[in-house]
Parts: sequence; C-alpha cells; structure tokens
Amino acid sequence: MPGHRQLAISLVLFAAACGTEDAPSPGPEPCSAEWQQWVETQVTTGDGQGHGPDIGSDEWRSVVEFKLGIRGDPAVPSRGSIEWCGHIDKLVRGD
Repeated sequence: MPGHRQLAISLVLFAAACGTEDAPSPGPEPCSAEWQQWVETQVTTGDGQGHGPDIGSDEWRSVVEFKLGIRGDPAVPSRGSIEWCGHIDKLVRGD
C-alpha cells in the first residue's frame, strides 16, 4: 500500500535526522595547529588589537587555563602534554 511505504520512508528519514543531532561534531585533532587556532576563537587570549601570547606557546596555554578558570587546579594535566589538550578540548566543547 502506498500509504505504508511513505510512512516507512518518513520514519527512516526522521530517525536518521534525529541521530545526527546527537553525534558530536568532529573537529581538529587536539594539540594540532588547527586545533590551537580553533581554541583561540573560543577562548580569546589577546586584547583584540593583535597583542597577546603566541598561540600554542606555554604562555598561551597558561592564559587559556586562566580564561577557563582552571589555572592552578592540580587536576589539570601538564601543559605540555596531549592530555592537557584533550582536557581543554572537553572544557571548550562543553562535554
């Protein structure tokens, strides 16, 4: 019957659309230069006039921690580690 087929197609399309809303949006690999640029767009470390730490530097990472309110927190991984990037990524994305 044509009505049942249309209903089935509609349900499949609806389920597919619902599934994509919950999927995390892929982003740049944490610690990559692209990721550091993305973090900078989310957590601005400069003054808007071109003054600020070099993106990716230890000073930049310290400012990112400060802006996120986690500087000095002993639970934060070492700034030079991949774990630090993963931790910051989760915070910035709100995971």
